[in-house]
Amino acid sequence: MLGGVCVFLALGPVDLRGAFDRLAAMTRLIVQQDPTSGALYLFYNRRRNRLKALWWDKNGYVLLYKRLSKGTFPLPSRLDPTTAYIQISQADLARLLAALPIPIDHAPTYH
Repeated sequence: MLGGVCVFLALGPVDLRGAFDRLAAMTRLIVQQDPTSGALYLFYNRRRNRLKALWWDKNGYVLLYKRLSKGTFPLPSRLDPTTAYIQISQADLARLLAALPIPIDHAPTYH
Protein backbone atom coordinates (compact mmCIF):
# COMPACT_ATOMS: atom_id res chain seq x y z
CA MET A 1 0.00 0.00 0.00
CA LEU A 2 2.63 2.54 0.99
CA GLY A 3 5.33 2.13 -1.66
CA GLY A 4 6.28 5.73 -2.48
CA VAL A 5 3.22 7.23 -0.77
CA CYS A 6 3.63 10.62 0.94
CA VAL A 7 2.41 10.72 4.55
CA PHE A 8 0.99 13.89 6.11
CA LEU A 9 0.16 14.31 9.80
CA ALA A 10 -2.24 17.03 10.95
CA LEU A 11 -0.88 18.41 14.24
CA GLY A 12 -4.03 19.88 15.73
CA PRO A 13 -6.83 17.77 17.17
CA VAL A 14 -9.68 16.80 14.84
CA ASP A 15 -13.17 15.53 15.66
CA LEU A 16 -12.90 11.91 14.55
CA ARG A 17 -16.61 11.09 14.83
CA GLY A 18 -16.98 11.66 11.11
CA ALA A 19 -15.79 9.26 8.48
CA PHE A 20 -14.66 9.57 4.88
CA ASP A 21 -16.24 12.86 3.84
CA ARG A 22 -15.33 14.74 7.03
CA LEU A 23 -11.71 13.61 6.86
CA ALA A 24 -11.56 14.47 3.16
CA ALA A 25 -12.80 17.97 4.08
CA MET A 26 -10.19 18.19 6.86
CA THR A 27 -7.52 17.19 4.34
CA ARG A 28 -8.52 20.09 2.11
CA LEU A 29 -8.80 22.53 5.03
CA ILE A 30 -5.76 21.60 7.15
CA VAL A 31 -3.29 19.99 4.75
CA GLN A 32 -4.55 22.00 1.77
CA GLN A 33 -4.31 19.05 -0.58
CA ASP A 34 -6.63 16.96 -2.69
CA PRO A 35 -7.53 13.90 -0.59
CA THR A 36 -7.64 11.80 -3.78
CA SER A 37 -3.96 12.52 -4.52
CA GLY A 38 -2.85 9.11 -3.27
CA ALA A 39 -1.12 10.45 -0.15
CA LEU A 40 -1.92 9.13 3.33
CA TYR A 41 -3.44 11.70 5.72
CA LEU A 42 -3.31 11.19 9.49
CA PHE A 43 -5.49 12.89 12.12
CA TYR A 44 -5.47 12.78 15.95
CA ASN A 45 -8.34 13.26 18.36
CA ARG A 46 -8.04 15.78 21.22
CA ARG A 47 -6.81 13.21 23.76
CA ARG A 48 -4.37 11.76 21.18
CA ASN A 49 -5.37 8.20 22.01
CA ARG A 50 -7.01 7.70 18.60
CA LEU A 51 -5.66 8.15 15.12
CA LYS A 52 -7.47 7.95 11.79
CA ALA A 53 -5.80 7.68 8.41
CA LEU A 54 -7.43 8.51 5.09
CA TRP A 55 -6.03 7.19 1.82
CA TRP A 56 -7.41 7.17 -1.73
CA ASP A 57 -6.99 3.80 -3.46
CA LYS A 58 -7.69 4.26 -7.19
CA ASN A 59 -11.49 4.15 -6.93
CA GLY A 60 -12.37 4.87 -3.32
CA TYR A 61 -11.26 5.89 0.14
CA VAL A 62 -9.63 3.60 2.69
CA LEU A 63 -10.10 4.54 6.33
CA LEU A 64 -7.80 3.16 9.02
CA TYR A 65 -8.50 3.74 12.71
CA LYS A 66 -6.27 2.97 15.69
CA ARG A 67 -7.22 3.37 19.34
CA LEU A 68 -4.56 2.94 21.99
CA SER A 69 -5.60 0.92 25.03
CA LYS A 70 -3.39 3.17 27.18
CA GLY A 71 -1.08 6.10 26.61
CA THR A 72 -1.14 8.64 23.80
CA PHE A 73 0.31 9.07 20.36
CA PRO A 74 3.36 11.33 20.63
CA LEU A 75 3.31 14.69 18.90
CA PRO A 76 6.56 15.64 17.19
CA SER A 77 8.02 18.76 18.71
CA ARG A 78 7.04 21.76 16.64
CA LEU A 79 9.34 24.59 15.75
CA ASP A 80 6.47 26.96 15.11
CA PRO A 81 3.17 26.82 17.02
CA THR A 82 1.28 27.85 13.87
CA THR A 83 2.37 24.67 12.07
CA ALA A 84 -0.79 22.92 10.85
CA TYR A 85 0.72 19.68 9.51
CA ILE A 86 3.97 17.91 8.75
CA GLN A 87 5.10 15.41 6.18
CA ILE A 88 6.70 12.34 7.74
CA SER A 89 8.58 9.35 6.38
CA GLN A 90 7.11 5.87 6.23
CA ALA A 91 9.59 4.77 8.92
CA ASP A 92 8.28 7.57 11.14
CA LEU A 93 4.73 6.43 10.39
CA ALA A 94 5.62 2.97 11.71
CA ARG A 95 7.05 4.55 14.87
CA LEU A 96 3.96 6.71 15.29
CA LEU A 97 1.61 3.72 14.93
CA ALA A 98 3.66 1.96 17.63
CA ALA A 99 3.14 5.09 19.82
CA LEU A 100 6.88 5.80 19.74
CA PRO A 101 8.25 9.33 19.36
CA ILE A 102 9.73 10.41 16.06
CA PRO A 103 13.48 10.91 16.65
CA ILE A 104 14.82 14.43 16.27
CA ASP A 105 17.30 13.29 13.60
CA HIS A 106 14.29 12.31 11.47
CA ALA A 107 13.28 15.94 11.16
CA PRO A 108 9.94 16.04 9.34
CA THR A 109 8.98 18.63 6.78
CA TYR A 110 6.97 21.38 8.52
CA HIS A 111 4.17 23.33 6.82
